[in-house]
Amino acid sequence: MAQVVSRNESWGKSIRVEKVQALADMIGGGGGEIPEIYIRPELDVGLTDQEAAIDDHNLPVIHMNRLLDPSFSVSTEESAKLDYACKEWGFFQLVNHGIDGELIDKMEGDLKEFFKLPLEEKELFAPLPGGLQGYGQKLLVNEEKLEWHDLLFLITQPLDDRNMKFWPTNPPTFRSTLERFSLELKRVLKSLFEVIGMKLGLKPEVISRVLSEYQGLRMHYYPPCPKASKVLGLNPHSDVGILTLLLQVGDVQGLQIKKNGKWLSVEAIQHALVVNVGDVLEILTNGKYISVEHRVTVTNKKERLSIAAHHRPKPDCMVGPLQEMLHEEEEHNYNYKTMSYDEYIQLYLSGKVEGKSHMNSMRANK
Repeated sequence: MAQVVSRNESWGKSIRVEKVQALADMIGGGGGEIPEIYIRPELDVGLTDQEAAIDDHNLPVIHMNRLLDPSFSVSTEESAKLDYACKEWGFFQLVNHGIDGELIDKMEGDLKEFFKLPLEEKELFAPLPGGLQGYGQKLLVNEEKLEWHDLLFLITQPLDDRNMKFWPTNPPTFRSTLERFSLELKRVLKSLFEVIGMKLGLKPEVISRVLSEYQGLRMHYYPPCPKASKVLGLNPHSDVGILTLLLQVGDVQGLQIKKNGKWLSVEAIQHALVVNVGDVLEILTNGKYISVEHRVTVTNKKERLSIAAHHRPKPDCMVGPLQEMLHEEEEHNYNYKTMSYDEYIQLYLSGKVEGKSHMNSMRANK
């Protein structure tokens, strides 16, 4: 059912499995059952969905145009909302971010067209053995259960790190659309992180010392599943980097965040970006901002797509509480260890990823 074909010890274990989209088509045509490797008997997504619907509207919505407003009172009020969102939720919806709606629609349309292509055509962009970029690669987190999605992963920034071999050429506009969309995400990320830095009292040189140009796009396709309440599109996890910008394609909900022990659904707002704090930002702020456990559920009737832009610190950045974040009385009150980014990633990969359990290894011994 699932065959291990290669392992990449730098960023996890790469496994080749039958494409979920092909499985869904086969099962939908009466050609078989869902393999047990996807089924989670203990899961009951149906119950949590009812709880989730209650608090959808409470997730903070941040207006980026207000963050950048020249009026001090307007920008101060909105940045206070941003600060609250990062401290209390670790997630927020970002609207009025300046990305043209037509470009977003075009990006969504091109991505849908790519995933509709015949499997053999999509396989032309499959990862190399041991590689991460391309179509269909999976990062092995749990050898017992697999996630119900297919993936197109591309490093889009900086330009020198791109490998155009894996950039789809069909539909014909895919590459040019992705190029424009990537640049717009880069602009939004830069402006957003500058506002976050100012709210945290960090000087511009500290911000430039921390944030790299890296942008990795994970484009997920979640087919309908006849046993949707017993599978997960993505396992519960927190993001390992600094900030993630997510575009939920269409109006199908699936992203859920864990708050106060309950899973809450994140509304799919047209053209909005869902932004979440990564583990590295939590560590850099000594826990003032929080990364939050989240997962993805699927439905039995509708497909769902999303585009997640992940951002990392610079390779030479030390991952630990920033001195600039601590007041004099807190100078020795570090909640997390300090180590190189490479050491941090190796620590992250050394154990089984379950929710945020890996963060326990980063906590300072007191």
